[in-house]
Amino acid sequence: MESATALRSPFGTCIKLSNRTDFEGYRNRCVAFPTILNKQGFPSFSHPRVGLKSVSFQSQKKRNVIRASLSFDSTGPTAPIAPLQLESPIGQFLSQILISHPHLVSAAVDQQLEQLQTDRDAEKQNEEPSAASTDLVLYKRIAEVKANERKKALEEILYALLVQKFMDANVSLIPSVTRSPPSWPSQDDKLELLHSPEALEMIQSHLALILGNRVGDSTSVAEISKLRVGQVYAASVMYGYFLKRVDQRFQLEKTTRILPEGLDRENSNIQQQAAGDERVPQTHPEVTSWAELPKSEPALKSSRLKNYVMSFDGESLQRYATIRSKEAVSIIEKHTEALFGRPEIVITPDGRVDSSKDEVIKISFGGLRRLVLEAVTFGSFLWDVESYVDSRYHFVAS
Repeated sequence: MESATALRSPFGTCIKLSNRTDFEGYRNRCVAFPTILNKQGFPSFSHPRVGLKSVSFQSQKKRNVIRASLSFDSTGPTAPIAPLQLESPIGQFLSQILISHPHLVSAAVDQQLEQLQTDRDAEKQNEEPSAASTDLVLYKRIAEVKANERKKALEEILYALLVQKFMDANVSLIPSVTRSPPSWPSQDDKLELLHSPEALEMIQSHLALILGNRVGDSTSVAEISKLRVGQVYAASVMYGYFLKRVDQRFQLEKTTRILPEGLDRENSNIQQQAAGDERVPQTHPEVTSWAELPKSEPALKSSRLKNYVMSFDGESLQRYATIRSKEAVSIIEKHTEALFGRPEIVITPDGRVDSSKDEVIKISFGGLRRLVLEAVTFGSFLWDVESYVDSRYHFVAS
């Protein structure tokens, strides 16, 4: 129930989301990948081997029972539809619904959220044993276990809704990143259509910061640190989350015609501030080793949304740049590790990261562009599903 501004991990790195006032700054951010893998040693999100014969659930609004028959091929799983495998009973149930009856996912989620709310309310009503009771320690431990189970179920509900949104957009998530050059289908056009024109302008600027003069090069292949690509992916997810949050407010104010004046004037004070503000980096620090940047980069094209963001005061900008829930931060970490694998990170005595054991992968700049576009869209969808779930089961800090 508290804002997730940082999350530490055994790797000695972390996601830092607060104490920053730049909306595109990643210089002091580092990304931790989680340690969760499935029992087989690799993460996946595909057909379960054992399926339910039938399931039933009630729509929260219509209160009518919907029944669906689930049957699966026992010969084994098919191609995964997402990198991360859901492990909780609720998560496995939703993964089966996603495979066989994706149109029923929303109703199934509403029912599961209603049950989680019922369980949480019932726990609050239970009378806690007196301090003198020998059952107090056991009572607290049981309550802690139940709370952790609800948190895990909530994370997997959010992830299932995220996957559904990609399926609805007819966009396949990248299943994994390996050493060999990938052969992912080009879906850039589909991904770009999922954003408003104003947000897309900022996404193009984000790509320019990452790829430099390689933005239009889709065929050249480069050898890149897998850890760095994973960090860029996670940072792009956070950027997409922030971008959707501010774009939602921007679109509302544009519709109601209460936008600040001067957003469309090329020589406005806001734009001049954005062009000369040192808070906006000119290149992404994680990619300067592979992107051949020109000696003097032209100023990135300003946009109405960027000027709008630059009109925020520092407090508002920091609030919008903060991921609201620990569940959302956990999803970013788990999804990123499922996609890139667990990195082997060694911290030297002086606090530096020893990357000598870091795996190097081959990837085209077109593939890197595809990864970044997917990551930004993932963050945008994460904001959407977090807001949807919170409206039915409150868990986001106010």
